[in-house]
Amino acid sequence: MTISALILIGIDLAAALVLSLGLYYRRHHRRDLVVAFLGVNVGVMAVAAVLGTAEVAMGLGLGLFGVLSIIRLRSSEITQREVAYYFAALAIGLVTGLPQTDPWPVAAMVALILVVLWAADHPAFLARTRHQVVRLDRAVSDDDELRSELESRLGGTVSSTTIQELDLVNDTTLVDVRYRMPRSGARAASALQGAGR
Repeated sequence: MTISALILIGIDLAAALVLSLGLYYRRHHRRDLVVAFLGVNVGVMAVAAVLGTAEVAMGLGLGLFGVLSIIRLRSSEITQREVAYYFAALAIGLVTGLPQTDPWPVAAMVALILVVLWAADHPAFLARTRHQVVRLDRAVSDDDELRSELESRLGGTVSSTTIQELDLVNDTTLVDVRYRMPRSGARAASALQGAGR
């Protein structure tokens, strides 16, 4: 194993720890996904390293990475945010696992991935935007009435609604709503979220 390969393994392990513990766990506190991110990252890095040094057909290698990229946990639902972390773990493992003569451009790409995730998942980024699935205690089919009801209950400006279930027998409405909080409410919420970050 070359010095360059050892440096890349070190970069991969450091980046995987920053991604899973420094960014994800610190903000979202799901231990099970930390294990998944670390496992996926190291596994992809190991497979990429073996494929990079062995005489393996390119089609087989691409097929293996295709299989790795579609793995997901069937036992629990994951959000789009967690999909982004999975993809980042895969990408970091892949770029650090392939043989390179100069590890520093790879280190720059890994740093770019980490910085983008840090910024995009920061609590202050788009802090006023909210998403909720709300069950109202009455059946509301009129869009304007629904929007007014949701704005009064949520305290924000509704940007879109999707009625998922309108139950006329039990007099309930299940609605997926996206809305924006007023600036003062968003600052308070951001300050509360930032206190634990």
